[in-house]
Amino acid sequence: MPHVRLTNKDDTKVQIMKIFKRFDKDGDAQLSKTELKAAFAELGAKWPAFRAWEGLRHADDNGDGLISIDKELDKVVDHAVNLGYTVN
Repeated sequence: MPHVRLTNKDDTKVQIMKIFKRFDKDGDAQLSKTELKAAFAELGAKWPAFRAWEGLRHADDNGDGLISIDKELDKVVDHAVNLGYTVN
């Protein structure tokens, strides 16, 4: 699953946050399930579609099917870090 582990959890969060933001392909400051799936694939997820669904379920506070980069992405990043995802 995860690539190379970093020693500092905050550094890991910053790097994962950058990956998720990079997948906001339409620039609307929100991540769709498709964009989340692509980001989780980039992180090395074995089942990126499942991780995207799980991320939405975990962090989509208003139920609109999108993750707001400003308001909800921190929860997805925390969830990814708790699952053991890292970047190299």
